[in-house]
Amino acid sequence: MDKIVIKDMEIYAYHGVHDFEKAKGQRFFVSVEMELDLREAGLGDDLDKTVNYAETADLIREVMTGEKFNLIESCAERVAAEILNAYDAVKKVKVRVAKPDAPMDVDFDTVYCEIVRKKHKAYLGIGSNLGDKEGYLDFAVEQLSKDEYIKVNAVSSYIETEPVSDVEQDDYLNGCIEIETLYLPEELLKVTQDIENSAGRKRIVHWGPRTLDIDILLYDREVIMQEKLMVPHPYMAKRRFVLEPLSEIAPFAWHPVLGKTAKELLESVD
Repeated sequence: MDKIVIKDMEIYAYHGVHDFEKAKGQRFFVSVEMELDLREAGLGDDLDKTVNYAETADLIREVMTGEKFNLIESCAERVAAEILNAYDAVKKVKVRVAKPDAPMDVDFDTVYCEIVRKKHKAYLGIGSNLGDKEGYLDFAVEQLSKDEYIKVNAVSSYIETEPVSDVEQDDYLNGCIEIETLYLPEELLKVTQDIENSAGRKRIVHWGPRTLDIDILLYDREVIMQEKLMVPHPYMAKRRFVLEPLSEIAPFAWHPVLGKTAKELLESVD
């Protein structure tokens, strides 16, 4: 992947765990490597097809001087998030924040932290069979869209389906959402559960009626086997009410365990 690099940008800022560091300030040096496709920009000599590094430098300076952090790790996280949120073209970024004047009683050149962050693509299944079903699904989309670490790329049509549970309950309204996110899978799970709780979700009866259900169906091409999180979703390949809306917005979404696309899974489901 191509890169744009800003190396050792010097910024005077006020970060540190000691009060005098936040009061007096000191030098920091920030370096970033942004990964993106530069071919179109290079062939067309077109600034709109790349990232303006002067604007990026202003963004870095704004982050570093706009808030006082205890840790350079926090500085790096915020710089990475702001760059990834600001530029759709940038899919991955490496950030290094150096602190050459750190208060340590030893001789040293500098101390720094370096992180790599990237955007992840995920597919979520949403469903409701209580109250204003469509309103609850719209609420899920709205809340996801408001999160600064999530970008909603596509939302499927909503389809009405019968419940698969033996529990007597109303029919469901189901859909799928494609998102781009900076969250790790466990972090994304917490976000979705918080949204469910905000919609009045009660976890009383397993596979029972609910105001809002949000499932992580796919996350990049990762396979996750944890007690509270399994990705790909263990039942998605058997559920038409998942595969139909998923195939509408992402027919070639790849199931990393079964080695099939969403469209192929839909064609084979009973």
